[in-house]
Amino acid sequence: MTTRNKTVFEPKLALRALGRSFYKLNPFSLWRNPVMLIVEIGSLVTTVFVIVWAIQGVNIAFVLQVSIWLWFTVIFANFAEALAEAQGTARAQSLRKSRQDLFARRILPNSEIEKISAQSLRKDDIILVEDGEVIASDGEIIEGTSLVDESAITGESAPVIREAGGDRSGVTGGSRVLSGKIKIRITANPGETFLDSMIKMVESARRHKTPNEIALEILLIGLTILFLVVVITLPALAGYMGVRTTVPILIALLVCLMPTTIGGLLPAIGIAGMDRLLQHNIIALSGRAIEAAGDVDIVLLDKTGTITLGNRMATEFIPAPDVSREEIIEAALLASLADETPEGRSIVVLCKNELGIKGRDIRAPEGSIFIPFSVQTRMSGINVSDRRIRKGSVDAVREFIESAGGSFSELISRQVDEVASHGDTPLVIADNGRVIGIIRLKDVLKQGIKSRLAQLRQMGIRSVMITGDNPLTAASIAAEAGLDDFVAQARPEIKLEAIRRYQTEGHLLAMIGDGTNDAPALAQADVAVAMNAGTQAAREAANMIDLDSNPTKLLDIVEVGKQILITRGALTTFSIANDVSKYFAIIPAIFAAAYPQLGILNVMHLSSPLSAVLSAVIFNAVVIPMLIPIALRGVRFRTRSVSTLLKLNLLIYGIGGLILPFIGIKIFDLIINLLKLV
Repeated sequence: MTTRNKTVFEPKLALRALGRSFYKLNPFSLWRNPVMLIVEIGSLVTTVFVIVWAIQGVNIAFVLQVSIWLWFTVIFANFAEALAEAQGTARAQSLRKSRQDLFARRILPNSEIEKISAQSLRKDDIILVEDGEVIASDGEIIEGTSLVDESAITGESAPVIREAGGDRSGVTGGSRVLSGKIKIRITANPGETFLDSMIKMVESARRHKTPNEIALEILLIGLTILFLVVVITLPALAGYMGVRTTVPILIALLVCLMPTTIGGLLPAIGIAGMDRLLQHNIIALSGRAIEAAGDVDIVLLDKTGTITLGNRMATEFIPAPDVSREEIIEAALLASLADETPEGRSIVVLCKNELGIKGRDIRAPEGSIFIPFSVQTRMSGINVSDRRIRKGSVDAVREFIESAGGSFSELISRQVDEVASHGDTPLVIADNGRVIGIIRLKDVLKQGIKSRLAQLRQMGIRSVMITGDNPLTAASIAAEAGLDDFVAQARPEIKLEAIRRYQTEGHLLAMIGDGTNDAPALAQADVAVAMNAGTQAAREAANMIDLDSNPTKLLDIVEVGKQILITRGALTTFSIANDVSKYFAIIPAIFAAAYPQLGILNVMHLSSPLSAVLSAVIFNAVVIPMLIPIALRGVRFRTRSVSTLLKLNLLIYGIGGLILPFIGIKIFDLIINLLKLV
């Protein structure tokens, strides 16, 4: 679905962002960034001085250069935000191209079928989709099973199975049915689909400032007001001390002392964070949720479809005494040919692998009568001549055998108990009145889930599985996956109660789920991630949607959340350290002429007061585009303690922020004097 940018300053995006930078000079657009609004006002004032002094015949070389670089400061800050937005717009255009003039076959109440435009579909309409057809809109499968290609939406080339009656029933508009015939109930009106949500999100149409971002903005405004008061009162103090100041110099002083660096980059950091999540095929419906992900310390994971593949799979045949392995495999294959359940299909696959045969080689004997699986009988099977082969639950097969005059042996009962003791499900196979073996059904972990959970633990995040299974099964899965804890036999109200209890204890929780029974817990969780293949109720309750339905992506969500927090903190540290360094350039420049003893503060040995002020203004402007790649890509997150991260932050961005201005301002001072610009 998305494409990774090879470089932040991709030419087409950069040109588009540059044009938007000038559009954003509109004060009605810039008012949301008060720091840069004040810089723009300062730019306007110095521009007025340029015009007035030019008319009066006063030398305007210095004030003209100050005015130009102040305008550059605003434009560079606008460019950072516009570039982040341009990346999102490019992705939105890519998504729009994936849309086609789709049509759907709607099933009418009288069972007739009419062909209509996808834009005419409404919520709760029923449509029919067959091989090779594109699904016209988001919905849930209510009948049938299909193999679906979702690459147009998720970017993943591997097709996935979607089927009715479970937590893998959700389908997305724009995906294509490769095989199978399904009926879909539409779950979204035009303009409300996931594709529409993605387009709106990547264009930042619904982006709101997060609490931390608001708090930081208040701090920046507070510092700006403080320096504004200082600069306004400075002329009186300077006059008392016999120092002459001009309005352009005071404006330059204000802009350099204000936290313009972080003020210019702050909007881009938040927008880029949402865009980075989208690169992982995750729709963030809330900017607050992304930021909260950076502080999560407990994650609750539903078992079925989240930790495991969703359906129990056949993994082992256990023959009864005096029964050959070939005999049980053959019986299991025949008994499962008419079983359309996921478990039944997995048995057929295991049989083919064990026998080394392909599907086309499987033939049922002549005159066979299939017995399909049903909820009532809890068995499936086949009648071949005088043989009645059955496969099903322990109780159902026991009843079948006893009705035929047979009985369960003590050894078979112990084998059944042994399979169950590991949290697995035993299916018994019978041939007439004789048990010939057991099939072990096992919850199969999703690939990579164990290593990802281990990484979460390294980040200080506890993983807790919450499932409706019995404690034995839950304990087995938890041990195999490496979970920190589990909650078994959890009904929806128990899941909700568990989340509230953790939150009362002061924890910040993330919840991952895909079923309707997960919806209440998802609605309560601080960070709620629903699988795109899950039910509509789960998706509506969540504040993030994983298009790939891969729970291991929680680590990506947490890393992006921490990246936003760390990036914001790092650039704030850098900005404040920059301001401290600039004091040593401007303050001595203003007062050293009247008070030579202040020359000791001129540690940069700048050549003149005007050169010092202009050098500081130029550096203040050019440092913003230098930091744009960091703002957009984020500071790399390392799995370390908070204290270690803080020390690294202070070392790299604190000390670095102090040293860089000394070097940069001195270089600009040398260039200014070499070119005799002042």
